[in-house]
Amino acid sequence: MSAEAESPAVEDVAKPPPYALPLNRGPFLFGLVGGLGVLTAIALAQMVVRSLSVIVLVVVAMFLAVGLNPAVEALQRRGLARRWAISIVFAGVIVAFALFGLAVVPPVSKQLTEFIAAVPGYVTELSNHPTLRQLDADYQILPKVATFVTSQLGPSLASGVVGAGLVVLDGVFTTVTLLVLMLYFLGSLHTIKAYLLKLVPASRRERTREISEQILDGIGGYVAGNVLISVIAGVLTWIFLSVMGVKYALALALVVALTDLIPLVGATIGAILVTGVGLLQSLPVGLACAVFFVIYQQVENYLIYPRVMKRSVDVTPAVTVIAALFGGALLGIVGALVAIPVAAAIALIIREFVLPRQAQA
Repeated sequence: MSAEAESPAVEDVAKPPPYALPLNRGPFLFGLVGGLGVLTAIALAQMVVRSLSVIVLVVVAMFLAVGLNPAVEALQRRGLARRWAISIVFAGVIVAFALFGLAVVPPVSKQLTEFIAAVPGYVTELSNHPTLRQLDADYQILPKVATFVTSQLGPSLASGVVGAGLVVLDGVFTTVTLLVLMLYFLGSLHTIKAYLLKLVPASRRERTREISEQILDGIGGYVAGNVLISVIAGVLTWIFLSVMGVKYALALALVVALTDLIPLVGATIGAILVTGVGLLQSLPVGLACAVFFVIYQQVENYLIYPRVMKRSVDVTPAVTVIAALFGGALLGIVGALVAIPVAAAIALIIREFVLPRQAQA
């Protein structure tokens, strides 16, 4: 009897107080948790959108670092330390940027200077034209033009010049940031790979290392091959334009080399730009440029590109086109450049992991 009498007391002591009881999982609590989850997702999406430019910059820097890594390893195989190999490759990138600026900026500034110097002569010729003088006497055109220039066009040009200056400064800052990030990624690439491999279970680490090395080799081969093809296009274009006597042949050749990096449409864009400049010089020169680019693109597509890219990425032409279209729609030119090696990496993962599991099932 005593044990039975004591049992309710023990149960009363073990029973938690009312304020310690968990909340009932009712509809209010479910809605509150769901609403907090939606707000968190929206906040994260806004953070991603606002930092998209930084994300793109980091991805491009990492992509370039992986692409330049084969050149660094090639120098290492010749006996150089990795630090010196990175310094040589990075110096080569800086020299390439400097040569591009020296080839493009002086012609553009010279053209602008010549145009500004010729403006007074154009105004004098127009004012001395008989028809314009008669129209000015009848409708006071020149005073209206002067009023428009001083009241509207002048301030617009001033604000446009300031905006262009800000764009140039932003471009310089972005370029410097990209180069610095690329240098850091290139120097710590092995450390990054080793750290990421530690996140993989030990039983799968060796296989993951092999797959990751194949992916990085493919990306590096794609970047190196794409750059080599662009250099070939630029050199051949420079030789042709120099023989034809086209003005600013080096600057136009660099434009062709730069646009040739863009998949699918880059070579066509460069060809149209150079052909347009040739047509402005003379009709025969423009037609010769058009014929040259038509012939060269066939040679590049069927001879140069397959030979250069045969050891880099293994992607079917249809997948290449689809990947470039999706990448360009998502991230513009950067997305189109990165899409093809990313598609190759996904195809490699599917071939090495997904298909063997499906075959065992």
